[in-house]
Amino acid sequence: MVVPLDFIIETWYFAQKHGVTFVEDVCPGYLAQNFVQVISSRSFVHIPYDLLCSTIESPHLTVDSEKQLCEAILSWISASRQSCEQSVSNSADNQLSLLSKVRVCLLPLGFAAGTKRNCFEFGNNAVCMILNLLKDSLQTLLYTVTDDNLDSYRIRLTEYSKKIVLSGCPQLTTQFLYISALPTDLDAVFKRTIVSDVNDGCFNHYNGLVKKAKTLSFRNVRIVDLSKCPNVHFGAAILWMKWAFPELRTFIASYCLLFQFEDLQYLLLRCPWINEINLSIDTSVILSKYSIISSRSEVRRDMNQNLSSYYMQSGLYGTSVNPVFSNISKLILEGRNDITDMNLLEISMLKSSLCYINIKHCTLLTDDGISTLLLNCRKMHSMVLSYTSFGNHSIQTLCSLDPSDSFSYHKDEHAHVMAFRLQELHLEGCEGISCAAMSQLVSNMNIVKSLCLRETSLADGALCNFVGSSLEYLDISETVVSMVSLAPVIRRNSNLSCLKTAGCRNLLFEQGEVQSTSGNKYGRFLQEITSTCYLEDVEMGWAFCPVRVDDLIPSFSKVRRMTVGLGTTLPENILHALPEICPFLESLVLRFQVISDRVVRNLLESSTNLQVLCLHYCLGSLTSFSFQTMAPALRILRLQWVTPWITNDDLTILTQNCNLVELSLSGCKLLDSSSQEIISSGWPNLACLQLEECGQITLDGVDSILDCKALEEVLLRHTGRGIGRTIITDAIRELPLLRKLALDLCDASEGGYDTPNVPEGKMMRSVRMSRCKKSAAAGRSCFGEAPPSSSIPKPVQHRETIVLEWSSRQLTTTVVEERL
Repeated sequence: MVVPLDFIIETWYFAQKHGVTFVEDVCPGYLAQNFVQVISSRSFVHIPYDLLCSTIESPHLTVDSEKQLCEAILSWISASRQSCEQSVSNSADNQLSLLSKVRVCLLPLGFAAGTKRNCFEFGNNAVCMILNLLKDSLQTLLYTVTDDNLDSYRIRLTEYSKKIVLSGCPQLTTQFLYISALPTDLDAVFKRTIVSDVNDGCFNHYNGLVKKAKTLSFRNVRIVDLSKCPNVHFGAAILWMKWAFPELRTFIASYCLLFQFEDLQYLLLRCPWINEINLSIDTSVILSKYSIISSRSEVRRDMNQNLSSYYMQSGLYGTSVNPVFSNISKLILEGRNDITDMNLLEISMLKSSLCYINIKHCTLLTDDGISTLLLNCRKMHSMVLSYTSFGNHSIQTLCSLDPSDSFSYHKDEHAHVMAFRLQELHLEGCEGISCAAMSQLVSNMNIVKSLCLRETSLADGALCNFVGSSLEYLDISETVVSMVSLAPVIRRNSNLSCLKTAGCRNLLFEQGEVQSTSGNKYGRFLQEITSTCYLEDVEMGWAFCPVRVDDLIPSFSKVRRMTVGLGTTLPENILHALPEICPFLESLVLRFQVISDRVVRNLLESSTNLQVLCLHYCLGSLTSFSFQTMAPALRILRLQWVTPWITNDDLTILTQNCNLVELSLSGCKLLDSSSQEIISSGWPNLACLQLEECGQITLDGVDSILDCKALEEVLLRHTGRGIGRTIITDAIRELPLLRKLALDLCDASEGGYDTPNVPEGKMMRSVRMSRCKKSAAAGRSCFGEAPPSSSIPKPVQHRETIVLEWSSRQLTTTVVEERL
């Protein structure tokens, strides 16, 4: 967009006033094809109603998603309501007319639910339509074809489209994708055939249909996002992308649990021009450090058993990916713990192009399997390998000479190994690395920019060998390093913007001796970071002891995310001054700090960008006054064991002051069944709800919680013994986006819960059920008898958790001797 929006508005007014119809007609089309840029302009809210209406009605209207269009209309309406001018163009009828142009069946469910806060009727109708489509979208589309009214179900695609974002739309099926790429002049019979046969599993039949229909091609589209679209048939969707987007470069399908490895192979074969693929899902809740009592697996009964035969019809099944034609450079498989070494070997066929891989929490992979991948893919420079079996063997591969190295005459001897060229390496939780191997690896990484060695064997001996000076991100949390090794690293890396050192107790020590709290060296850690860095993301505890506000200015003036935890207690003057110290603060997590109404209220009032506030186990005289102020930017609020006084009245005030998508409360004993209705009606777009030791919220069931249709994660523990036996099935059926559910057997009204093998909603990743040993053995409450000297019953700790975890192929039931 070359012409400024203000000039377009003035031109349109002039043309309308003087009857220059040609110019008046050109303006809406120009704005329509540049709409993504138009809505980012401050002048957008000043567009006249008639011009905006014509723009939206233009066939050239180009948006990334229907959500983007709806957000723009709502912001325009909000601005017009606040305007003092009461003109006809700003009337309620015209505002509703604008909203009627939104194709509500293409809105993300969570976004549609969220619009109920300010436009209840519109939002409620949108949610109802989406839920009805989930029940039977095929029949709805067939009726629409008969009435020749498919436009309201078409994804907006134009010759100017660059990005297609359909994330969070569980109602979308493959039919929606295809009707959007079909010519509008097809006869009704042919459209009906397309809609009814799209998922019949017959490639040859459907190939013929699409060729006959002459599917439209949109060559400017570079990105397609189908995340959280569980009802899309990915085999057919891949064909759609092949035909419709011949220049596609990025494909995203996060949280699509049923996307199998065969789908990935087929995608690489059909669309070899794609550069980036993101197939991440929720990571497993079971870590290697937990004690497993028992575990068993069974094949998912809803798994597509005929996937191989389905792809066989395409003539490509069993064909290896040709590395010569592959362009894939970035592959994200995070959380897919059904990926095996054999799958990794097939991925290594991408050796000519693959540079970035994320296999975090892919727990079936072995050190040998990862090593083989590294041996084949020598162009790899960025790897996220956290919580895998990455170990000494893989490090030997990274640090061995590369015979194909093009830097054979480089003066630095380390340049001949793969580790030298690493730009990003994340090894969080990789327990199979010895101290010697860690030292060898670190000594070979010279140009790395992002390094995460959290919860590894990293020690001073290894970190002292690090000579890199390009670091921008460093996470050494929960390691035993001290300032002896960390200080030189900080000094050399002046571009460091993220530093995480939580749990590093040895930062208080130097050469094995504790520094005196009154000595100058005690503040050395703070001195090093404030004299060298301008941080944006910090996570600190031990040795982080600022006393004066000036200690953190200006080095913390760019901080956006801050976590302060065990090992330090920030004084009140520092906490109160955080909005001044960190004017761009977006996320604040405080653990084991002393807080007050003055601190919290000032944060909410003065930190205008604050989106995340988490208070865990904090002390101080906090009261309801803290949250009696507007916080329009706040989206995530976690109050764990800091607000036992919260009542339903306090919850109501919270719903009025902030628009949350995540709420976590622990220890709020005064809440009751009425709290559910307050939460569900006050935050209809809530995606995550965690309630623990919160009075009797679920004493009468969970009906109102199930009214929060956007929920993706729910945790209910010790909230009242009223949860029915069918809660898991009910939650999956009523909450289309639900992926994680955590319950407590103590809250079961009938002693337990039914556990289905086939999750009806297709998105379910895990169900956790904690139980107390006493209640499991004797059927008693999770609270034991009060000792004679006390009238308060003593809680019994939970020692077991039953975990149901679904992958793309199977359901695994595990009993863990931990409370997860």
